[in-house]
Amino acid sequence: MRGSAVLERYQTSLSGLARRNRLRGLSGPEGIDFASNDYLGLARSKRVADAVALALAAGTPVGAAGSRLLRGNDPEHEALEAKAAHFFGAERALFFGGGYVASFAVLTTLPQKSDLVVLDELVHASAHEGARAGRAEVVQAAHNDADAVDNAIRAWRARGGAGRAWIVAESLYSMDGDRAPLAELIEVADRHEAFLFVDEAHATGIYGPDGRGLAHDLEGRDNVVVLHTCGKALGASGALVTGPAVIRDYLVNRCRPFIYATAPSPLMAVAASEALNILRDEPERRERLAGLVAFAGEKLQSRCGIKPSGSQIVPVIVGDSRRAMALATALQGRGFDVRGIRPPTVPEGTARLRVSLTLNVEKVDIADMGEALAELKRINL
Repeated sequence: MRGSAVLERYQTSLSGLARRNRLRGLSGPEGIDFASNDYLGLARSKRVADAVALALAAGTPVGAAGSRLLRGNDPEHEALEAKAAHFFGAERALFFGGGYVASFAVLTTLPQKSDLVVLDELVHASAHEGARAGRAEVVQAAHNDADAVDNAIRAWRARGGAGRAWIVAESLYSMDGDRAPLAELIEVADRHEAFLFVDEAHATGIYGPDGRGLAHDLEGRDNVVVLHTCGKALGASGALVTGPAVIRDYLVNRCRPFIYATAPSPLMAVAASEALNILRDEPERRERLAGLVAFAGEKLQSRCGIKPSGSQIVPVIVGDSRRAMALATALQGRGFDVRGIRPPTVPEGTARLRVSLTLNVEKVDIADMGEALAELKRINL
């Protein structure tokens, strides 16, 4: 069979994406960082690098060389999990290779066939796909609407639902930078004897005491499971799922993405562990980031009419995908690494620039980027 015929279906799909201006490609980092999730600048931290170098010199392997249940369970994994459980105030923690797989793993393993999963409509794709791949019934609730979550559970009970409900939310949403109403959601969870699963990906390290996240006062409860990614503010890679000991043990025994995956690099466990030390020792990082967030909010509102999100994630809603990508390209051409985000990552009609604020920039960089964006908007690029 000719290769072109074999590959035709894939080329047709790619051509369709191109026609709708949704064709993606890979590009490396260039210019001033307004795109990464390295919020506290720890990805290039000397403390983290030194901790990894010392571990490597002491014989810590680069790769785990097996799953955690075979020969891949290294002391570094267990040390990180013990430290993380104590740091976040949970009974136990379990280390996964990444945030996406951890979210997917939780939602394909913990909700049972008789259960209901209620997803915030804007929660991360990993949660949507994990819930769909799992055994429970799945419904979506309006964004940040605790009453909608409550009504969804009541309607399910009225239809005869007899299991447990699982409420799934991000504490800080990755594309809009807004916060979930966690206090209201836990009230709904308690009222219905439900679980609350909180993805702290964009809050870990930045908010709460010592950077413990926006759900810090919920950790340690029997009906709360929390995901802390290590690849954003912690500057490493991997993810930690925290919760009750029985939940951790159930995942070890029943979670296929954990059981059958090669364990994360022990060196990444060392890096994440040192990042937790830095969160405790260097609160000035969070304070400086908060100052940049406040400065950017004032500057972008006054120069560009952009409403502050109140967080380090600033969405610049454009609407049209082509214009959003053209704006991003123009800003990159001026030395600012700002990326465009299009559907289906965000809802139709909300293509945007996602401006990410990190300690890799200074106030002058934010001011200059804001001036460039204001100019581009004036010429209606």
